[in-house]
Amino acid sequence: MTALLLSWNVAGRVGDRQEAQIAALAERPFDVLCLQEVTPTSRARWVAALEERGMHVAVSAWPAEARPRQRPRRDSGRGGGNPVGLGSRRFAVLIAASEPVRDAGSLDLPWPERHLRATTAIGGADVEVHTLHAPLSSKEGQVKVHTLEGVFAALSAPDGRPRVLAGDLNTPRYESREGEIVSFARDRRGRMRPELGERHDRAELLLIDELVRRGWRDAFRALHGYSRRDRSWALPTGFGYRLDHILVSAGLEPLECDYVHDWRTGRLSDHAAMWARIAPAG
Repeated sequence: MTALLLSWNVAGRVGDRQEAQIAALAERPFDVLCLQEVTPTSRARWVAALEERGMHVAVSAWPAEARPRQRPRRDSGRGGGNPVGLGSRRFAVLIAASEPVRDAGSLDLPWPERHLRATTAIGGADVEVHTLHAPLSSKEGQVKVHTLEGVFAALSAPDGRPRVLAGDLNTPRYESREGEIVSFARDRRGRMRPELGERHDRAELLLIDELVRRGWRDAFRALHGYSRRDRSWALPTGFGYRLDHILVSAGLEPLECDYVHDWRTGRLSDHAAMWARIAPAG
């Protein structure tokens, strides 16, 4: 048996734009859905729409009061700045599934609303599903570093449990055709940025490189190699990064995987959605 997992950063859309996203999702099949950038305003509509579809839904909680959105200002780019003053603590994440969703416990993270884990059936087997929206590198208190380190510790637990990670990991800056991965702790020439440093560099590689070294599979790269130059987040000019990922642990196998770029180029979100067909290995 196989299951279809879909992940999408919906960019906090509300009103007519949220309804357009709901309509787009209604056109696609999925067994498990992971959404990022669910806001206090959009939460109830997402839950209602997915429950109307017969899905079981879980949403991460906001432990801190969600700050109102402010007018953005730009600085030195996505890795070291991008929009600031946007009310970062407004964003939660969501997991929905056609099978029952069971709480798998929260992690001790600086912004716990950015992560959710739950157990549900994928391909007939119980799987621990994680969805994550990693903070930007520019956020104070090394919240990105602590988040990535904490999620990595949970995913790499040596208990043999099958796990999936899906979401907007806000890394990497660059992937070469030879498989070299460069984090946002480095500049465009690959030099370490002193204000971020080696710990930040290591943290950004934990989920997309170190997990793979430990037997996980990056669904997109495992199936397409490094010749595909997809950008899952992009400016209208086309400049962007592959920030959205689906990774599966040993015991699971990605059979198909791709991005839904039309949803990004059609401005439903600034992120493409991503899907993977997954089955128990063997």
